[in-house]
Amino acid sequence: MTDTPVSEMSFEEAMKELEQVVSKLERGDVALEDSIKLYERGADLKKRCETKLKEAEEKVAAITLDGEGNPTGTTPVENL
Repeated sequence: MTDTPVSEMSFEEAMKELEQVVSKLERGDVALEDSIKLYERGADLKKRCETKLKEAEEKVAAITLDGEGNPTGTTPVENL
């Protein structure tokens, strides 16, 4: 695990660390207190991944198409 604040992580960084947290918890060889800290970190990482995915979905949804379905540009997300 890193000391990087979750709020500063990219999607890829958060997902990689989340996978590590899940792996440690699944092994079951972590002390109870450490398990609780890992679980809390994992919950924060999951939320970060969900937020970054939602941001990406909004950008994709903002792509405008012509009558034939071809991309013609983008519309700012704020105007959706």
